[in-house]
Amino acid sequence: MRAVDVIRAKRDGRKLDREAVTGFVEGVTSGEWPDYQVSALLMAITLRGMDQEETCWLAEAMADSGRRLDLRGLPGPKVDKHSTGGVGDKASIVVAPLAASCGVIVPMISGRGLGHTGGTLDKLEAIPRFSVHLAPAETIAILSACGCAIVGQSDDIVPADRLLYALRDVTATVESLPLITASIMSKKMAEGLDGLVLDVKTGSGAVATDLEASRALARSLLEAGSKAGLRSRALITDMDAPLGSAVGNAVEIVESIETLKGRGPDDLERLSVRLAAEMIVVAGIAPSLTAAERLARDRLASGAALDRLRRMICGQGGDGRVVDDYGLLPLASGRQVVCAPSDGYVSRLDAGLIGRAAVLLGAGRSRSGDRVDHGVGIMVRAKPGDRVRAGEAVLEILHRDGFGIDAAVPMAVAALEVAEAPPPARPLVFDAFDGCARCQT
Repeated sequence: MRAVDVIRAKRDGRKLDREAVTGFVEGVTSGEWPDYQVSALLMAITLRGMDQEETCWLAEAMADSGRRLDLRGLPGPKVDKHSTGGVGDKASIVVAPLAASCGVIVPMISGRGLGHTGGTLDKLEAIPRFSVHLAPAETIAILSACGCAIVGQSDDIVPADRLLYALRDVTATVESLPLITASIMSKKMAEGLDGLVLDVKTGSGAVATDLEASRALARSLLEAGSKAGLRSRALITDMDAPLGSAVGNAVEIVESIETLKGRGPDDLERLSVRLAAEMIVVAGIAPSLTAAERLARDRLASGAALDRLRRMICGQGGDGRVVDDYGLLPLASGRQVVCAPSDGYVSRLDAGLIGRAAVLLGAGRSRSGDRVDHGVGIMVRAKPGDRVRAGEAVLEILHRDGFGIDAAVPMAVAALEVAEAPPPARPLVFDAFDGCARCQT
């Protein structure tokens, strides 16, 4: 089909056949489809949607647009964990070495921050000399040596996704459910995985801000995984307030290491153990979630997971001494606090606004080419439900010579609400799915 005929068919709400979907992806990758026609089809998909079969065809065609990692030479089950993104979400940095210490091979292709959500690659690059740009052979060597690697998407793995995302970002088509699904799952299909655990966020700091939208995204991702032969599980987890206490890059590295030392925030430790346990079950290493959590907690307590992180850092060229010396990280020295306006309980701490405030400080990007300051960020000193006194610090802002502080402080103030009574407790995990079937949380 001609490009214009494919665009017209989707504009009119018709289902595309596999040949049309594959031809579209091939046209994007080769440059045969010009940007204006690619953008037109992206908007038609956003407005008219795709059914699950079309979405799976799109994900498969995108995965086939470049080379796939061949991990068959590595003994052991290969399972990745993917988060849909949030604020203070450094769980991957804890979960990858934790799952690896339990016998899971974890090849993790991660992304950078854009908008208010932080990127795992940006956080790791706060570590001196840490490299996320590895050739496939280097990634395989690190996986063989320590069981986990967290790398960026290389030019020859799913190039169609990189090209499409650049256009989606500037054409208001980022939020499309089939396009999100195809983008995430195409990369996972290219990783050579046996299984996948999905952490789908819900709340003010998430891509899907309401619970039903998060469930729809989880089901779409799981269906695509099933069609690709991946054993997949998904959790719907809270992102209404930041995860843990640190929001930024270097500050989140510190908090991740502290969690692997058994001294991290309770919510981050509980979520990391649960996600690692899900991966252990998907890998077939433990027969039940209870047994898997017991194994993960044992490896956490023994220091085995921390050792895996140190080895991964060194394997990817980073300075492994940061595990014991946080002074090696580029932490900003400027400090300013946001205080409780009255006595009471923290009733709301809007993750989306906290994330945007951190971006204004330089911790993230408003545009894809923006430079990141790895040392700035925000520390959460009181969480929703905590009792505070008037004038008590709730947020501590780490800034570099005042950059962005005039805009960031009002946004951080707007994120905070204090009430006379504590807010209703929100669960850390709202829902769990094994394949496409809902299961006990």
